[in-house]
Amino acid sequence: MRNVTVAATQMIGGWNVDENIERGERLVREAAAKGAQIILLQELFERNYFCQKQKPDYLAFATTVAENKAVAHFTKIAKELNVVLPISIYERAGNCLYNSVVIIDADGENLGTYRKSHIPDGPGYSEKYYFTPGDTGFKVFATKYANIGVGICWDQWFPECARSMALMGAELLFYPTAIGSEPHDPTISSRDHWQRTQQGHAAANLMPLIASNRIGTETEGDYHITFYGSSFIADETGAKVQEANETDEAVLVHSFDLDAVAATRRAWGIFRDRRIDIYGTVLTKDGDTKQPAKQGGN
Repeated sequence: MRNVTVAATQMIGGWNVDENIERGERLVREAAAKGAQIILLQELFERNYFCQKQKPDYLAFATTVAENKAVAHFTKIAKELNVVLPISIYERAGNCLYNSVVIIDADGENLGTYRKSHIPDGPGYSEKYYFTPGDTGFKVFATKYANIGVGICWDQWFPECARSMALMGAELLFYPTAIGSEPHDPTISSRDHWQRTQQGHAAANLMPLIASNRIGTETEGDYHITFYGSSFIADETGAKVQEANETDEAVLVHSFDLDAVAATRRAWGIFRDRRIDIYGTVLTKDGDTKQPAKQGGN
């Protein structure tokens, strides 16, 4: 019996970095007071979601991991509260800028960085302008309480991401997020689809999943996004066991017996019965696995 308590949080954004860090700390402390050992804050929580428009000045928001305010602050908090904190930052590394998560263990140790693999691009979500596609590959981190896999927002729409982390030994899946309305078409709502997709990852891998999203309306020129919150925790069958609403700050807490979850995963046989010998199409763009004919030569 190995019980681990996780937390998903959600909060409003803002342009003041210090205020956002303070707000995040308050939620982390509340979650820890409720027994949470691994606590998730939302994507890019240091400031407003700046990707609505392509603005060169905003590229200066990126920092190295070593100089990032949130990482420095929450390293101390993690150690004080004995909790694990995945911290989302806008990372500068050399001449590249990444959407990254730094994993801080319960003793304050930096376990490493995951860089967002899938970078979206669309009205209001101009992330290809701001972020280099991640070069870390999918990663699993051996924290004090569990082996965790962490994807970032758009990663959560790709079953290959969740499955890869599960194959690498993850016991829990975490997804910090910034998603809401579509500035070009207010009739579009992805909320239910967003939840169902991730519930499917939990069910398909028999692995609990924790997702944190932001709330509030953020405006950039003639664009605005209303982030729909709805952060949630799903169990290994994909069922939502905790869920926040679309508008209010929240701290969601739930405990899982990871030994029992692992026993269920083994008994179900989905990893036993995988047929990697016939999955070649997954490694293609168009489903065509035929090798191109050789031109010339012997």
